[in-house]
Amino acid sequence: MTGEDLAGLLPEGLLLVAAVGGLLLGLWTPQAAQRRVAVVAVAGCLASAGAAAVALAGPARTVFAGTWTVDTTTGVVRLAVAAATLAVVVLLRTELAGHPRESEAYVLALLVAVGADALAATSDALLLVAAYLLASVPAYTLTAFRKDARGTEAALKYYLLSALVGVVLLVGVTALVLATGRTGYADAAATLPDAAPALGALAALGLLAAVLFKAGAVPVHFWVPDAVDGASPAVAALISTVPKVGALAAAFRLLAEPFAQVPPGLTLAVALVAGASMTLGNLAAFWQTSLQRLLAYSTISQVGYLLMIVTVAGTVELAAPALHVYLAAYAVTNIGAFAAVAAVPRRTSPVGWAAGVAGRPWLVVSLVVCLLGLVGTPPTAVFVGKLAAFTTAADGGYAWLVVLAAANSVASLFYYLRWIAPAFRSVTSTRPRVGVVRRPAVVTVHVAAATSLVLGITLGLTIGGT
Repeated sequence: MTGEDLAGLLPEGLLLVAAVGGLLLGLWTPQAAQRRVAVVAVAGCLASAGAAAVALAGPARTVFAGTWTVDTTTGVVRLAVAAATLAVVVLLRTELAGHPRESEAYVLALLVAVGADALAATSDALLLVAAYLLASVPAYTLTAFRKDARGTEAALKYYLLSALVGVVLLVGVTALVLATGRTGYADAAATLPDAAPALGALAALGLLAAVLFKAGAVPVHFWVPDAVDGASPAVAALISTVPKVGALAAAFRLLAEPFAQVPPGLTLAVALVAGASMTLGNLAAFWQTSLQRLLAYSTISQVGYLLMIVTVAGTVELAAPALHVYLAAYAVTNIGAFAAVAAVPRRTSPVGWAAGVAGRPWLVVSLVVCLLGLVGTPPTAVFVGKLAAFTTAADGGYAWLVVLAAANSVASLFYYLRWIAPAFRSVTSTRPRVGVVRRPAVVTVHVAAATSLVLGITLGLTIGGT
């Protein structure tokens, strides 16, 4: 182990130090002062983001004998994960202030963040297994944190499906070792073309199934609606954002490195998964009356758009930059949408939420920015991400997928308007403020909306200038 190896793990090390430090601090802190642990968690996220920014400015490299990659993809995921986790900690504080297990919630959120970073950075199949578990096990606990019937049922479904897919992942790792004798991505890429095609296909199926499960893509998406709807808004924001960002980066790395040439038809299979995810996610969201369930299906559709970029990984030059833009845009915008739900407690339907924000026009404006951002409306950041995704997919020869994605984007406007329309009506009414809002969550919505606009305009001007 060298100093360079340790430096390559610094952002994750800082998150882990914050998690362990927060756990120890919570053991010796009175219940009424657990906010100290939240401060430690926020400091850990900020320190991790700072270290990631410094590493992002350096050259791409691998550490720990080529099992951990530090490049632009890893750097973008680190920044997105740190920012999203910080926002989740703020939301958790609004929900759990005074809760007897408040400290543990912050610690678990930080551990999920470490797992997401590991998913994005790993270049070894065995390390992918460890990252998969680290991004999953704390999330089960958080999903059932409220100990109510819905949360417990959601956590159980999440756990059972995750365990099943974990077995598939181990089968894929075994097939990779049988085919190549190695678990490293670089070694596998060099030897897989000469291996038995059946083993290569089985390895690709196992490894991709795991990361697609964490991303919430069809056909391993069944846990997403129940887990997101059964968890609290803060936890729903975490599990629908942080692990997905890391998993999509992991899927991109798998298709760009070990499975760049084999098995045949793999890219077409991923394209079909992308089309199915965006279509099923949008169709299922149309008539949802629960805001969290609506956003759950929305996240499935967003994964479909992101998989358009994964489909052409390694074959289109601009695929990696497109992924970076879309991942950052998705993280910011999705957190903003869930923060809007968290801002108005116990208002779980569009009409109920609208009644709770009566007399608060700026909250509605920020919500509109986030929701129209998820549609891909300019000048939001997701618009730039979708434009990049469409361009790379077309350049890779998947014009049919671009047409399907454009139709799905237009269709998604329908169910977002079902939330926006009653909110606007409540703002324009003359009724006094009657609802109670959580101010930290409201601030999070405003920050997310502003960041989406600033990021979208900045990226648009940068692309336009080139």
